[in-house]
Amino acid sequence: MIKLLKELNDAQREAVEYNSSPHMIVAGAGSGKTRVLTYKIAYLLKNGYEVSDLLALTFTNKAANEMKERIKVLVGKKAEKLWMGTFHSVLARILRVESRNIDFEPNFSIYDKEDSVSLVNNILQAFNISLDNFNANSIHHKISNFKNHMITPEDYIDNIADTVAEKKIGDVYKEYNKRLKENNSLDFDDLLLKPIELFNKNSKILQKYRKQFKYLLVDEYQDTNKAQNEVLKLLVTSRVKICVVGDDAQSIYGWRGANLDNMLRFEKDFAKAKTFRLEQNYRSTKMILSAADSVIKHNTDQISKKLWTDNEDGDKLSMIRCADEKDEAFQISKRIKKEISSRKLSYKDFAVLYRINSQSRALEDALRREKIPYRIIGGVEFYRRKEVKDIVAYLRILANQNDEESLLRIMNFPQRGIGNTSISKMTDFSRKLEISLFSTMSRVFEVIEVKERIQKNVKQFKVLLNKYVELKDKLSLAELTSALVDELGILRMYKEENTAESRQKYENVQELLSAIQQFNKEVPKATIDDFLADVSLVAGIDSYEEENNCVTLMTVHSSKGLEFPIVFVTGLEEDIFPLNPKFDSDSNTPEERRLFYVAITRAEKKVILTYARSRYRFGEVAYQSRSRFLEEISEDTCEEENGGVGRKSGRRRRASYYDDFYQEGFDDFDQERRSVRVGSRVTHEIFGGGKVLAIDGAGDDQKISIAFDERGTKTLLKKFANLTLV
Repeated sequence: MIKLLKELNDAQREAVEYNSSPHMIVAGAGSGKTRVLTYKIAYLLKNGYEVSDLLALTFTNKAANEMKERIKVLVGKKAEKLWMGTFHSVLARILRVESRNIDFEPNFSIYDKEDSVSLVNNILQAFNISLDNFNANSIHHKISNFKNHMITPEDYIDNIADTVAEKKIGDVYKEYNKRLKENNSLDFDDLLLKPIELFNKNSKILQKYRKQFKYLLVDEYQDTNKAQNEVLKLLVTSRVKICVVGDDAQSIYGWRGANLDNMLRFEKDFAKAKTFRLEQNYRSTKMILSAADSVIKHNTDQISKKLWTDNEDGDKLSMIRCADEKDEAFQISKRIKKEISSRKLSYKDFAVLYRINSQSRALEDALRREKIPYRIIGGVEFYRRKEVKDIVAYLRILANQNDEESLLRIMNFPQRGIGNTSISKMTDFSRKLEISLFSTMSRVFEVIEVKERIQKNVKQFKVLLNKYVELKDKLSLAELTSALVDELGILRMYKEENTAESRQKYENVQELLSAIQQFNKEVPKATIDDFLADVSLVAGIDSYEEENNCVTLMTVHSSKGLEFPIVFVTGLEEDIFPLNPKFDSDSNTPEERRLFYVAITRAEKKVILTYARSRYRFGEVAYQSRSRFLEEISEDTCEEENGGVGRKSGRRRRASYYDDFYQEGFDDFDQERRSVRVGSRVTHEIFGGGKVLAIDGAGDDQKISIAFDERGTKTLLKKFANLTLV
């Protein structure tokens, strides 16, 4: 262990060896956070703690698996028995054992976001609720937010909801929880809330886990929400120790409930707490760190630290001005080829980051055209694809017959002539008799509104499900799934369709069967519950593989925890990055700034920033000013470059278009003719002062796009605009 500790710097070693009061390790970007946490666990195991004494909590399965492998190198095979995983997976494991103490069966289903939104939608339809400006997705988002902040339906209805619409949302929230209970199902947020309920309700169970876990270790503490922090506070006592690791400057998940105050208040929440700071960066150049620091210092609520590095000074950040999104994508493609040639790099050394998923389209088009291989991280995850979810829904029904959402999903898949009207009648019947939909299928002949032909189809389907419910304890998981898929004829159906889409679905189903076989091989006695518990908690980033030699496209959120030699940060315009709250009510400038900080600090050697003067958004061209974050970067760390000429460039001489498009300030216009042109300063009697960005058309149909100082960008008909030149 002494030899291992010599591999750490002084600050890291001090944090690893400390073993007294609660302590927080503030680990700046690239400062060896994972290394410190793995060495900390190895140090504890070498100094009197057993594997069963430790509970290590992470935010992705990928992080947990990587950490466990590193610990195994340090302490041997016993690391495999560590209680280590995401908050959700570890707490789900506890709930499987203790669920009956909160009136759930151990075979409960875990609903992902899609399942939960579907449940909300079914409730809206059942109660004929229609709310302006709210759909099933937005209502579920609100419900999830309530749960993250530990607000019950009763709390919300009695103390928070004011308007009629809010009261209705409260009613939906109440019914949503009721349906989950009836379905013997928990959503992702319940995996955090139910353990709190369990521990508060049953002190013996709380004491059991306090006795079992003598040391809690938490990764990415800045991303914990109120419920997660409450779980920690319940488990920690004077005998149970806690060490948390995080970076307040990388807190970027406020939109899903993460509470930065957990980190800022750590010393108040945990008595005699001590704070360590890791400030030496091993990833990036001095120039990148200086640029990142010049931006993040504009945030006020943060833990003071100053990152430094012994790495080289490195290149300045490049800021490329582009005409539009196509030009931006072309400039990035061109720059990738240039960097590969000059630095002798591979495609896998590049990441292109964007704020919103829709930005990837133009990037993909350009990379394909330039024959540059790429892969997208965070697209439709494998276990979220329809054909995969359909088969998983069958498995969920075999495990938990009360799971109504899964049954509704597969009732007519593959098609067996059971339409939505018949399903609705059966659902009404089950509600009236207070029995499950699965039980209703056995009594479908009592549902007189359902035609006799359809009743027979339902009965046949029920016989098939009963058959596999009985077989699930007699066949291996792989044998059971293979037999079920074969009898359903799903692969045959996709093969006969013989389209590009059906072939892809065929391959995805085959991949699922392979995944189940592999899982069964690794866990020979695996049950359906074991497999479902595993796949229900898989995240998109868990599938990231570094071996593939291709450019990586991903959102900035997905990039957290990763690093690349060269990083492009794209779409750096106001309303996109930072994202305008009118497009996402959860966005706020400090968190957007932290997100930009995360983007910059993913880079080892070079950062290239791009922004466009115009971009297609919501079906029309939008003209935006460049991001405020670009103005915050220290001038001595960044150099500007011009991109192409972009939209409409084919209609006019390159030089004149370039001059019009990029002229600094746009203040020079024809004083003698006093005509409105691109760059003119104008005033409008309602919208106030602004700058002309574009003029389209002629005569009475001429339109003018103006960036108003106070009212944003608007496109007006010139003949009615009544503009005054300034």
